[in-house]
Amino acid sequence: MKTIHIFAMLAMLLPKLVLAQFSISGTVTDRSTQQALAGASVAAGGLTTVSNPSGDFNIPNLKAGTYLVTISYLGYRTFSQQVVLNSNEKLRVSLERGGVVTDEVIVRSTRATSNSATTYRNVDRNELEKNNLGQDLPYLLNQTPSVVVTSDAGAGIGYSGIRIRGSDPTRINVTLNGIPYNDSESQGTFWVNMPDFASSVDNIQIQRGVGTSTNGAGAFGGSLNIQTTTLRDSAYAELNNSAGSFGTVKNTVMVGTGLIKGKFTFDGRLSRILSDGYIDRGSSKLRSYFLSGGYYGKKDLIRANVFSGSEKTFQVWNGVPEAKLRGDKDALLNHYYNNLGSAYHTIADSINLFDSGPRKYSQFLYDDQTDNYTQDHYQLLYTHTFSNKLNVNTALHYTYGRGYFEEFKNSQAFESYGLADLIIGGTTISETDLIRRRWLDNDFYGVTYSLNYNPSSDLSLSLGGAYNEYDGQHFGEVIWSSYSPNSNIREKYYDGNGFKTDFNVYGRVNYQLNKFNLYADLQTRSVRYTITGTDKYRRELNQKDKLHFFNPKAGLTYQIDQLSNVYASIAVANKEPNRDDYIYSATRLKSENLKNIELGYRRNSGNYSAGLNAYGMFYNDQLVLTGKINDVGEPIRQNVDKSYRLGLEFDGQWRIIPALQWNFSAALSRNKNENFVEAIPVYNEDGTVTEQRNVFENKDIAFSPSFIGSSELAYKPFRNAEIAILSKYVDKQYLDNTQNESRRLDAFFVNDIRLRYNTAYKGLKDVGLALLINNFLNERYESNGYAFSYIYAGTLVAENYYYPQAGTNFLLSLSVKF
Repeated sequence: MKTIHIFAMLAMLLPKLVLAQFSISGTVTDRSTQQALAGASVAAGGLTTVSNPSGDFNIPNLKAGTYLVTISYLGYRTFSQQVVLNSNEKLRVSLERGGVVTDEVIVRSTRATSNSATTYRNVDRNELEKNNLGQDLPYLLNQTPSVVVTSDAGAGIGYSGIRIRGSDPTRINVTLNGIPYNDSESQGTFWVNMPDFASSVDNIQIQRGVGTSTNGAGAFGGSLNIQTTTLRDSAYAELNNSAGSFGTVKNTVMVGTGLIKGKFTFDGRLSRILSDGYIDRGSSKLRSYFLSGGYYGKKDLIRANVFSGSEKTFQVWNGVPEAKLRGDKDALLNHYYNNLGSAYHTIADSINLFDSGPRKYSQFLYDDQTDNYTQDHYQLLYTHTFSNKLNVNTALHYTYGRGYFEEFKNSQAFESYGLADLIIGGTTISETDLIRRRWLDNDFYGVTYSLNYNPSSDLSLSLGGAYNEYDGQHFGEVIWSSYSPNSNIREKYYDGNGFKTDFNVYGRVNYQLNKFNLYADLQTRSVRYTITGTDKYRRELNQKDKLHFFNPKAGLTYQIDQLSNVYASIAVANKEPNRDDYIYSATRLKSENLKNIELGYRRNSGNYSAGLNAYGMFYNDQLVLTGKINDVGEPIRQNVDKSYRLGLEFDGQWRIIPALQWNFSAALSRNKNENFVEAIPVYNEDGTVTEQRNVFENKDIAFSPSFIGSSELAYKPFRNAEIAILSKYVDKQYLDNTQNESRRLDAFFVNDIRLRYNTAYKGLKDVGLALLINNFLNERYESNGYAFSYIYAGTLVAENYYYPQAGTNFLLSLSVKF
């Protein structure tokens, strides 16, 4: 695999290749004020660039011929002109302000731009559509820098996750039209609750590191700023259907009216995804819809979004024991006896463990061992433009989530459920087999806002923030038992509440001084969190916390020329513990603090673009994985005094010839805890539990590979056809923070093939066929796992569990656009 590293480093050093003789350059200004427009998008001959702070642009290395030059800018009418190129051409373009307010203004206040001192990548609708054949949204972002994706069921459908720079989903801030999506208590993002959401996404900006100030949970590894469906001028209808391995079926219907009477628009989507999953019984039944209506005036934009997702997934979150995965019969027998009575109770459990496939094993046999959840979202977005210098954005939102996971449990003590023992025929019965449901019923609502003022082309100011409340009810029910307890129907054996408020205000300024862009961003955030009632172990909960954070950011960008700039920034972020940290830790955990430094170089030329950046992320009191998990697979964390991440990232796109394009990324990093204390439970003969503490210095942070590389080589053999090879290499990762070679995920190198063909047919706007062959070299790999240890009867027992991913599999898609 060393060749992979060499290959990636060579990609970072590729020189400019001159393929043509002429250029199209020019200046973009506002027609009424004649002020330069920085950041205007310019396209010609399939190549794109953006105007610099002086409004200048240049697309070099073009062959002689006729080109359609298109220039667009937020809030302005798009300019198009045909240019016959037989010498260098220089244009002076004055854009006219548009007749309606455009959707892009909604997310502008939290977005980075080409002259921002922020490390980011934009992903547009076309890029998402290419890969959207049924897999969850994280898999559509797999080719972006420093990203690792994983799937519990092994095929990218159901419970899936994404890490950026080694940071797990609880550290990645996600907003939908500027509205927080992360769960307020766990701080995680559950894409399974938004099946096929990518079909209603117009664009995504991925910021790595702290990034710009945003709403919701703090970004400690990155942020995903997602904008949903935007204005389409004409009516449309689309049918997208996919089928493939593991019984996977995806059906999507989308319709839209386009702009009615120049002011109104309506869009809708209905989706269904079914999959048996790669893992035994790892099935998913997913449904969703998206409805949107908009009013577009000369100064006002009002958009209402209503969308919902429901999921029923079979539980495969326990993973596969290492001994089972490796086919080690002696180790598997030891594992069996170590877990007899806790995981394995019946003859069927034993047969399942020993006789099932080693990579597809699933522990649960109860036919309704499922997770069931529905989440409804309501958004009302409003933008008013006072003048070409001043606008305001506001949004009201409400999310209602409710659902449960159901599980069969053997030999449960009545006492654990608040029930009295039964006496039958003089015999006391204290245990029973039962089926329980653990519920979450929650409401999340609030307001977001931003005020944007641009007094001149050199200065922009933003003031924004949000106030949100979360009210979550956690409770459990026993719906069946082998012995009838003395209880009432729907009686709750535990009932707890979490109530959280989140208030933040930020102010941002960008000032252009000649070739320098100075940037400052100050945010204050206040969090109040109250936990009451009882937890699932029926323990009384009574915790309150009040936290105040100050998150300053500053940066400087220098524009070297029309095509390139360099930037540097420093940012501070703070983050509160999550619900499990509060209720399962013996002592109150501290909030985390991060100082993030970014240094970068960007170049955007006609036939290639490249970004090279270095970063340092320095943590105080970072909450890291201990290697332990609770009974539903959730990690248990602890504070580490000092830890850091140092890295170098490269992100490039190169149009080698008009028919051949190469997108590639590489990320090298060093991720260390300076001092980590492992606590191993010791089960003593007298029934007491103590701890053995082991100190580790300068060891790798869990799930932080030192190298991640991606490549997408796309070739168009003829018009409307494309063949692409997508490759992803991820270096080894450790399951905990001890850097123990026996607790790791091996490196993996996965290759996919994507074939696409689009054509118009008998009045249809577009008919598209796509075939995605995942892992066509049949790499055997695991993308996630966990580890824990304990000492029993003086013997150390170490357990590793893994989530195997599918071998060669495929998805075939047919799309029709009217």
